[in-house]
Amino acid sequence: MPDVPAALAAEKTMPAEPRRGRGRPPKPLVEHPAALWDEPTTAKGFGAALDAEMKRHGESAWMLHRALVTKGAKVDRTTLAAWRRDAKAPETAASLRAVDLIETRYGLTPGALRSRLGQGRAVSGQVLPGIPLAERRRLAWHLPDDFARRPAAEQTEIIDWVRSSILTGGTAYHRYHSAISKHRFALRFDHLLETSRRPTSPKIRAEFVPPESHEREMADLLRFKTRTLTAVGFQRSGVWGAETASQKLEHLGLMFGALAAAPDSVTAGLGLPHDRLTFALLISPDVWDWYVQWRETRRGFYTGWEAEMLLLAAALTRTGTGWLRQSPALAEALSPIDGLISADDIQRIRSDWAGACDAMHQHALARAKEILRVARVHRDPFEPLLPVLEAASPVREYRKITDEILKRMPDARRHPRAAAESVRSFLMLRLGLHLGLRQKNLRQLLIRPRGQPHTSERDLERLKCGELRWNDRDAGWEVFIPCAAFKNAHSAYFAKRPFRLLLPDLGDLYAWIDAYLGVHRDRLLNGAPDPGVFFIKTVKRTSRDPSYNQQTFYEAWRLTIQRYGIYNPWTRRGAIPGLLPHGPHSVRDVLATHILKQTGSYEQASYAIQDTAATVADHYGRFLPQDKAALAAQVLNRVWDDSEEA
Repeated sequence: MPDVPAALAAEKTMPAEPRRGRGRPPKPLVEHPAALWDEPTTAKGFGAALDAEMKRHGESAWMLHRALVTKGAKVDRTTLAAWRRDAKAPETAASLRAVDLIETRYGLTPGALRSRLGQGRAVSGQVLPGIPLAERRRLAWHLPDDFARRPAAEQTEIIDWVRSSILTGGTAYHRYHSAISKHRFALRFDHLLETSRRPTSPKIRAEFVPPESHEREMADLLRFKTRTLTAVGFQRSGVWGAETASQKLEHLGLMFGALAAAPDSVTAGLGLPHDRLTFALLISPDVWDWYVQWRETRRGFYTGWEAEMLLLAAALTRTGTGWLRQSPALAEALSPIDGLISADDIQRIRSDWAGACDAMHQHALARAKEILRVARVHRDPFEPLLPVLEAASPVREYRKITDEILKRMPDARRHPRAAAESVRSFLMLRLGLHLGLRQKNLRQLLIRPRGQPHTSERDLERLKCGELRWNDRDAGWEVFIPCAAFKNAHSAYFAKRPFRLLLPDLGDLYAWIDAYLGVHRDRLLNGAPDPGVFFIKTVKRTSRDPSYNQQTFYEAWRLTIQRYGIYNPWTRRGAIPGLLPHGPHSVRDVLATHILKQTGSYEQASYAIQDTAATVADHYGRFLPQDKAALAAQVLNRVWDDSEEA
């Protein structure tokens, strides 16, 4: 008899046969199971489509899961069942790969199931080591779902392309601006537009806060240029609106910041101590010459911006209405600056303030003319839009972006806030294309839902903003804006009359407006007080103000272009190849160029953007010689059309 312990040891070394439970053994796996009937599903939702395809191929969630696991998919059987019931949806890179494998298994057209997911991208699951969290969030939207499985060299290529073509903009100006914006130097006066309190935010470092005496001078200038009535004894020509005032505060903050910046810093400023900053410095031609030359050295050439600043200096010192000319007490704050202002200069200025203003006024006008002769355009406004403006129908080309938004719109039940943001982006572009308004007028557009009384023209004129409201007589949504709300209110285009346009109900525009007002806008508001404007920001725990400002509205438009406008060859998402990020003002270029290509009329193009033909010719219309020749050829070529002659 064999040794019993040895037999037991030999038995342990033999491979054990798999244990079988009760019932029939599992069916063998088939690479591509045959369909039980020919017609593929026409269901619109992802869950219904997946359920229909599984039934068409005679598979349960258990069988499909077993097949996917053999292909390396990382998905649970319960997850497949939840997808089928529409209780969940694929959102990670791993789950989207499983969807692609299902499409291949059932012999479906690539994207047949994924296209029913709306946005159809991985919202999580991308691993990007070594990249800061903030940039990682921006990059994740534009990466292919199989990014982690691609070679390292290709991953680097993808990230470099996304950074240069989508995130930073791709133009030379944007690269320059991105580099210099990392080294801030401007003084902050923007709080003067909102409150009299000095800034207390820890994000604003002390070197950016002006001294109190200098801040009081800026506040005096602001009151002089923005109040309805001037102070007794003062005269002025023209009033700054809120947008102009904000711009002037920024520009003057840059100038005084340059004067205060350290010479040995990246900014290479003048190094003037903060307590010696005063608006009286603006009366010195030498100070202005230092500043415009500093800007030329920093950028490499002069631009029209320097000429505009000099014209501001001329306005401040103008006889009769200049604020500096009417503020001789400022001279007491002057102190010598090596190489710019001597003690003798200060004595001369204090003894003859009017004469010093005359000298500065003449110097500013002369310098502005000299700079304009050699100024170069530092930013081509048409460059980001060239693929659109070069198309035969620019508006039709730009409209592809709105179609892409609808194509990628998330499921409102599962992602209510993301869906609301998509609807807002869609309406931003649609209203921009229909109205051709400047950013300010579009951003400040009030809303009056159906059934509510309209705001009176007098109140809108006082508020200097327009209104989107329902017109019962014409049964449509109309936009009404008093001419006082426009930057060019005194233009011949308005003739002192308001702007009114009935929006066309094309492409389900009215249905989307109603959905936005009835559902999505409240989701964006998230319980915050309603500011009454049509477009509002997404209210979050860290940002409770729903109102857009100039910068945030620009960023919202630019983000829409980054996500839906720029074609990404790595993800095959996006509407237009070669497009670059841009803001809302660019839509005016699209409208003007479209009408010029169709009609050749600068006058008609000006009607689309509420401006004059001369302004369109100088700033908005990209109407090249070949476009003009092609338009003329349409008329001349009819001579050779025998059918027309017959």
